[in-house]
Amino acid sequence: MARSAADDGQGVYGISVASELVGIGPQTLRLYEQRGLLQPARTDGGTRLYSEDDLERIRRIGELMASGLNLAGVGMVMDLERDNARLQADNAQMRARTKRPAPGSRA
Repeated sequence: MARSAADDGQGVYGISVASELVGIGPQTLRLYEQRGLLQPARTDGGTRLYSEDDLERIRRIGELMASGLNLAGVGMVMDLERDNARLQADNAQMRARTKRPAPGSRA
């Protein structure tokens, strides 16, 4: 099956379509970008292109704000979530390495 640009995490939705898909106004999406919460791809002409990953991130921002966090708090939580995911992946790699027999050992 062929992979689409959206599958590759590339931006495929313009700001008006992305805004409609997530139910948040274009100006709010621009604000999220200004605050460093979102980094959509851009065309050579500067048009923002949002990927499925971007849309999921926007939805997560909305969830966090609905729970009472301000944008600064949302940024901190999202940074911690990203760091946690990275550490979990590192931990899984370390565990996989320790389960392998050492070279030359009889396992």
